[in-house]
Amino acid sequence: MVKNEGDKLKRVIVSSPGKEYVSFWDKDAHHITEVADLEKAKLQHGILTTILENSGCEVVDVPELFGHPNSVFVRDAALCTPQGYLKLKMGLETRRGEEDWLEKALQAHGVPMAGILELPATAEGGDVILADHVAFVGHSHRTNEEGVHQLSAWLGYMGYKVRTVKVPDRYLHIGGAMSMIGPHRVLCCEGVFPEHFFDGYQTIVVPGDSFIHANVICIQDGEVIAERTNRETIAVLRQAGIEVHALDLSEFVKGAGGPSCLIMPVERVGKI
Repeated sequence: MVKNEGDKLKRVIVSSPGKEYVSFWDKDAHHITEVADLEKAKLQHGILTTILENSGCEVVDVPELFGHPNSVFVRDAALCTPQGYLKLKMGLETRRGEEDWLEKALQAHGVPMAGILELPATAEGGDVILADHVAFVGHSHRTNEEGVHQLSAWLGYMGYKVRTVKVPDRYLHIGGAMSMIGPHRVLCCEGVFPEHFFDGYQTIVVPGDSFIHANVICIQDGEVIAERTNRETIAVLRQAGIEVHALDLSEFVKGAGGPSCLIMPVERVGKI
């Protein structure tokens, strides 16, 4: 399962973009800024999955959910933990139903359920970053106070020390403002997190006020995938000796998603 998002990625669930990604009636209702070019989106997603497969990661591709353009962003409907998955409650109303869809996919691939969040909680996977003995949890527009409370209870029961933060709307989730880039290293946006929030971890701090600036996929310690227009972050990471795959993911940025939004980490392994 997943104990630390800085460990080596071994298995993920994705959902390749198809007609559902570009078929919707109201951009605002789905929090999409612009209709994507579907052929470009397919190409970009294919390059992403090829890089993951070449790294030794198993990629499980689940057909998109009818009537749900955001189902391509598989990160949000569940959270894989060392004890199984937590079934979450989507904060965006038009995404309700993705929880059951992803639950079926996880169960079909042998992932047990560890727990379920109950209304009035809302919580999305982009608002939780697991880091060995610490769980970073965001209180955002998508993850409400009750969602933070229930997540904290479940994760605390699993042995995590939960650190919570109020996430500015411009980042959407905590995962827009921070990512693990190794077992004990964090990439984060400046001015978002309180002093001592990352005690016990090395940090690389970058400027930026959008959901892609600290949103990367950690393939393994010191190797990440970033969106190619995120130039300042890429430069800072490379200067720190981190290998960066800079990919054109423009058609998913139109859907308000960054790299990590496109994968559901199911299994990561630490160094033995």
